[in-house]
Amino acid sequence: MANRMHVKKGDRVQVIAGKNVGKKGKVLEVDPDTRRVVVEGVNVVHRHTRPTRELPQGGIIENEAPIDVSNVQLVCPRCSKRSRTRITYLKDDRKARVCCKCDEVIDK
Repeated sequence: MANRMHVKKGDRVQVIAGKNVGKKGKVLEVDPDTRRVVVEGVNVVHRHTRPTRELPQGGIIENEAPIDVSNVQLVCPRCSKRSRTRITYLKDDRKARVCCKCDEVIDK
């Protein structure tokens, strides 16, 4: 059974805890089983690699590492503030996330 998460791939989020607090970025990957997300430009780690056929020069590669989903909060596309969300049902019986601050439907 997959856990429900308050963010989806492509959402704009802000980090609210940890060493990258205050940074904003787009969610690149979501792993509901481990409840971790990869955010663009957040939690960048450096990996030292030796030369291979795929990477003949070797060197230091920067990648975004996953962070816990509890450390990020969704940024509303309408009011541009970080906000909690609630679930509501649309007229065609679809679930949608709604910003608690401005009552804007996030999932179109």
